[in-house]
Amino acid sequence: MKEGIHPKYQIVTAKCACGNEFEVGSTIKEIRVEICSACHPFFTGKQKLVDTAGRIERFQKKYAGVLKK
Repeated sequence: MKEGIHPKYQIVTAKCACGNEFEVGSTIKEIRVEICSACHPFFTGKQKLVDTAGRIERFQKKYAGVLKK
């Protein structure tokens, strides 16, 4: 490998919106995520609805006539 052209790979702490923190390897200094394995419905088995900026309402409005049968 050539010297000085690759970013530094380091161990960083990733922080989730739920408060969970875990260490991962990355070239980025800080990582923040909305959903992690501690709060994701697939891993917890609990239904959690995450609405970011009204996406659900926009989807329902856009497909209101199509979804009704």
